[in-house]
Amino acid sequence: MISVHNLHKSFGKLKVLDNVSINLEPGNVVALIGPNGSGKTTFIRSILGMVKPEQGSILYDGEEILNAWKYRKNIGYMPQLAKFPERIQIKELLDMMKDIRNNNNTDHIDEELIELFDLKKIYHKRTGTLSGGTKQKVSAALTFLFNPKVLILDEPTTGLDPVSAEILKNKITKEQAKGKLVLITSHILSDIEEVASHVMYLHEGKLEFVKSIEQLKMETKEISLNKAIVKIMQQKNK
Repeated sequence: MISVHNLHKSFGKLKVLDNVSINLEPGNVVALIGPNGSGKTTFIRSILGMVKPEQGSILYDGEEILNAWKYRKNIGYMPQLAKFPERIQIKELLDMMKDIRNNNNTDHIDEELIELFDLKKIYHKRTGTLSGGTKQKVSAALTFLFNPKVLILDEPTTGLDPVSAEILKNKITKEQAKGKLVLITSHILSDIEEVASHVMYLHEGKLEFVKSIEQLKMETKEISLNKAIVKIMQQKNK
């Protein structure tokens, strides 16, 4: 679905992505992990068309995304920190996004997270008055709202209470079962272990490996993903 070939990106003398190639297929939840500064955010922004690489290509369903924009309607993006106009009400925000997307057809709208997070009870609240966790719920609801084929989730459980985090993780698993592609970043490796099928590990801008979680645990002889990744990172720092 998304094919990345020989991606290079630098900011000045700093090489952020170094010859990254990967095929991201539907029906998988791929966890993008690595140390701080490893290129994770730049990789995501490149797929979203927010960063233009110096070399390489990114294809969505076989079509080059450079200078394209229509492919983005198939992607739901949840940033790490949600920022909304402060004076707008939650319902107004959701309605505005439907109008912008020209998508008021309820057959193609997914409001499950709105229901599960009980957001309708606080539809009247202005986003500037919301707690960080509630903003995260609204951001998640918007990400899934238009039933996208691809979900890109950056630290999605940050600020969520345990119950809400479980609701979101169950939703991710449910969408994977529908054949969607999910790309997720998180520093909470226990969350990744619950929802991800594969791990994509970046280190100093280079793609070190893409492996299933079970394969990682088997190769490192560890019983948890957290311990497996810690062992790998320690080996890299030697």
